[in-house]
Formats: sequence, structure tokens, C-alpha cells
Amino acid sequence: MSADPRLRARQQQAAATTVATPPPPPPPPIDSQPMGLDGANDAHAEQNTVPDDSFKLKFCTVCASNQNRSMEAHLQLASAHLPTISFGTGSLVRLPGPTIQQPNVYHFNSTTYRTIHDELAGQNAALYTHNGLLNMLGRNLNIKSYPERFQDWVPGKPRLEHAEDQGSQGTESGVVDVVITCEERCFDAVLEDLHNKGGKLNRPVHVFNVDIRDNHEEALVGGKAILDLALSLNEAAGKEREVHGEGAWQSGGGAARSGFDERVPDILATWQERWPNMPALWSLAWF
Repeated sequence: MSADPRLRARQQQAAATTVATPPPPPPPPIDSQPMGLDGANDAHAEQNTVPDDSFKLKFCTVCASNQNRSMEAHLQLASAHLPTISFGTGSLVRLPGPTIQQPNVYHFNSTTYRTIHDELAGQNAALYTHNGLLNMLGRNLNIKSYPERFQDWVPGKPRLEHAEDQGSQGTESGVVDVVITCEERCFDAVLEDLHNKGGKLNRPVHVFNVDIRDNHEEALVGGKAILDLALSLNEAAGKEREVHGEGAWQSGGGAARSGFDERVPDILATWQERWPNMPALWSLAWF
């Protein structure tokens, strides 16, 4: 039997990324973003914000270490007023160190972004400012307290201790409608974990992968692409509920939920036409 080329590619990738990828450079200050005289940026931001009194799908963003790509997407979704949580799928949080042989390694679920930020600043503030790590961690600690691991998440367990997280409103029950990963190995890890958890809630969840390289520039663009997908999905779900009512939506049944589920492949295909340079995958799974 011939070898699976997809598996071989993953093995090669894993060998090449034993340590963390180079860190992102710092983004430009928010105040430096161009603003047209007609306030076009304000109009664009308003267009991408979901009104508080409208229906909202619940989202989860995932990357390897819950540091760069998933957190940029988390920020953009939460800024659009969409309920959002985020995770990593790695065994440990891995960040670049002074050399490629010396990565900085931390535990999920217990080491705060503030702790990591202050530790790296104490080690070598110039290095970690120059390579963007301190900027990234500064962003992260304003979104939530610490990186979380997807495999340790218990769907349906209330997330009451996350009340201060951005995007936490609406995720208190510990369930989401959509999971969006940022790398194929994370997509595979999410699906494997959901299968292992056994779907005890009997609740469907759409799992997407939007392939994003792990650097700041592409994470920023990828976050915009993920927001575009999330807004398209949310709009479709809202319309199905308007037509069919909200009966049995929360349990994953009813005409509105079925109508939304059937529309997802077409929504993804249309989105992919707008973002042809971001290969996407999709699967339906269960909590």
C-alpha cells in the first residue's frame, strides 16, 4: 500500500517545527491606521459589528499554543460582539527563545499571559520587544487571562470564571456552534478530541480550518478572513431562525437548525471565492 502523502507532509512539517516558529513582529499602533475623510473605516467597523439585540452564534478559535493566530481571531470576533472562546491543541505552550534550540515552554490552563510577558521582559526585554513577543502577549493579556488547551475543555461545563474575557458574554454555558482552527493539524486534533469525548451533549458543531501561517501579518489577515466567515454564518443562522423560529435550536434540532446546517457548505464555498489564498476545510462533529 502506498504511503498517504498527506501524512508524510505532516510528518515533515512536525520535524521542521519541533520548536516554535519565529515570533510575529509588533503591529502598527491603532492610532496609525489610515482614516479616510469620509469616515469609511468607522462605517466598515460598524458594518462588521453584530447588534447586541440580535441572534449570535457562539464561536471557538483554535491554534497550536493559543498565542498568535487563535488570539488574533478571538480579538476580531469579540470586537464584532460575537461570543468567542479560544484554545490551543499542543501538549505545551511553546514560544521562541534566545535560540532555536532554546524555546520558552509553559503549561496551559495555569500560566497567565501576564506571567509569561513579565518573565520574558525580565529575561531579555530588547530581544522580545524586537521580535514582537511582548507586544503579542500584551494583546493577549487584554483578551483573557491564560492560554487554554482544547483537549482539557469540558463542553457544557459553565465558564463562569471567564466573565472578564473578551467575548465571554454568551459563552457562559460552555458550548459553541462553530469551531475554527488555524492549521490542519489543529483541525485534526479537534476532530479527534471531539470524537474521543463521545458527543455526550448530542449537539452538532461545525468545525472549520482556515490555514494561516504563524506570523503576525498573516494572523492579522487570517483574523479578518475568519471574521468574514463568522459573520456569514451568523447571518445565515439568524435568517433561518426568523423563518422557522428558534424551536429546538439549542438542542441542535428543529427546522431552523436543519436549514442552517444545509446552507453551511454553500456559505463556505462563497467565502472561499472571496479568500482564495486561504485553503479551508469543514466537518460536522458533535459535543
